[in-house]
Amino acid sequence: MRLLLAEDELALSKALKAILERNNYSVDVVYDGQEALEYLEADNYDGVILDIMMPKVDGITVLKKIRSKGSLLPVLLLTAKSEVDDKVLGLDAGANDYLTKPFHSRELLARIRAMTRTQAAQANSQLRMGNVTLDRATYELFTASGTYRLANKEFQMMEMLMGNPKNLISSQRFLEKIWGYDSEAEMNVVWVYISYLRKKLAALHANIQIKAMRNAGYTLEEIL
Repeated sequence: MRLLLAEDELALSKALKAILERNNYSVDVVYDGQEALEYLEADNYDGVILDIMMPKVDGITVLKKIRSKGSLLPVLLLTAKSEVDDKVLGLDAGANDYLTKPFHSRELLARIRAMTRTQAAQANSQLRMGNVTLDRATYELFTASGTYRLANKEFQMMEMLMGNPKNLISSQRFLEKIWGYDSEAEMNVVWVYISYLRKKLAALHANIQIKAMRNAGYTLEEIL
């Protein structure tokens, strides 16, 4: 899952990025509202964390602009302000939730999970295909034959594949969604991680497989 973090306090943004990545999120960080709007034009995120008091364009204005375009992207507002009127303003502008600084990292993570939870998500947060289950709460991939706890990027790639069964996902899409636009990772890193996942699926005796289409991308399909 990819998040955009818009926070102009450098120390805080660095700490939040580390916390989120440690919990298997991919994160792009921007430091002002104008940059946030530019990044959001790509429609490449599953959620946004917006500080209200930012240079150039404030968080409330960013929120209003993306909502005016019909975006339903989950948005969590961060602010040092705690007055009720500020909270009401943010929620009325279309925020999904509101968190006042300072806050505990566990509460932040819980609120992100809550706001990004979709109606389509199963109650136990599990994705299933064939005899394989991916648990999005524990990051475990398992069958009756065994279990692997996936590393961050392995988990995100498997989540994309199992969330879009039989759909072609290009290497470029994996790079953008998981490594981010600012990453210096090269295209072959996708193949490396696909190889890791294939080995794990084989060891689990999975009846699904990751198929490659030359110069096009990858699909997840059941073995007939």
